Amino acid sequence: MVPLDRPTDAELTRRAQSGETGALGVLLARHQAPMRAVALSLLGHGPDADDAVQDAALTALRRIGDVRDPAAVGAWLRAIVRNAARMRLRDTRESPGLEGIGQLLLRADEPAQPERIVEQHAMRDWIWDAVAELPQQLRLVLMLRHFSGITSYQEIAEACEVPVGTVRSRLSQARTKMAQVLLSTATQSHDDATALTEESRHEAVATLRASERGALPREISELWPAETELVGILGRPGERIHPTPVMGEVLEKGVRQHLRHVVASRDITIWEMDVTNPVDATDPCPPTLAWLMFRRDGRVQRLRVVFPGPKR
Repeated sequence: MVPLDRPTDAELTRRAQSGETGALGVLLARHQAPMRAVALSLLGHGPDADDAVQDAALTALRRIGDVRDPAAVGAWLRAIVRNAARMRLRDTRESPGLEGIGQLLLRADEPAQPERIVEQHAMRDWIWDAVAELPQQLRLVLMLRHFSGITSYQEIAEACEVPVGTVRSRLSQARTKMAQVLLSTATQSHDDATALTEESRHEAVATLRASERGALPREISELWPAETELVGILGRPGERIHPTPVMGEVLEKGVRQHLRHVVASRDITIWEMDVTNPVDATDPCPPTLAWLMFRRDGRVQRLRVVFPGPKR
């Protein structure tokens, strides 16, 4: 018999579907043991089983609205773990994790748009607050892998300038910490993740337009102080260089950037761009690039421009 003061699975599921983060946290804690048992039965003891459970818990955040029989949420959670484990057994491709967000949450005829996946549930703020609690190195690989278009281990390794093995290790650590933070913060209030992303989107558009006009307005230039450093492939080894002169050189060549996607946390911002080159370009810029910005109090401390996709 269920104690009178202990909510049923059905009650918790309905509350979670209405956006109550604490209810989903209780559900995940309640069903963690049977979820882990499913993973162990398919993957055996080891990190893969742990990762499958963590991926399933994070997937549940985005799919809780899909549950049609709230009383059977336990079976639903175990099915997600089973799918995550089977994907690990059969999938030889490096598709994005969290149980393949883009593949599982959108219809086959819909494009994979990370911003739609995250923002379709009221729990997005809880998710992004949990992301913000991760150490910066772990947060960066998680943001790239699961919320940007830079998803392969090789691309992330090049963007972060670390070996592929380090990317795998950091992602595993990030997923573990993410699951822990989500459960520990389920009942807290959370910042508005959508507002932060929209603010960053407006900043990106304003920055691109102002750069094309040749001068940044004060409210934008203040975000790029003198100590801002351009690093990575466009930087100059042994020399500290501000991004503004390099931006000007790129514009003078007739290269134009068009904002495609924004991923934003409090101190890491990712602007993904589509690129157009002049028709007579002899050394064209790759068709896509991304700005990785590391901030302090909103101001950019470092900018790394990366070029995902096949190398020319």
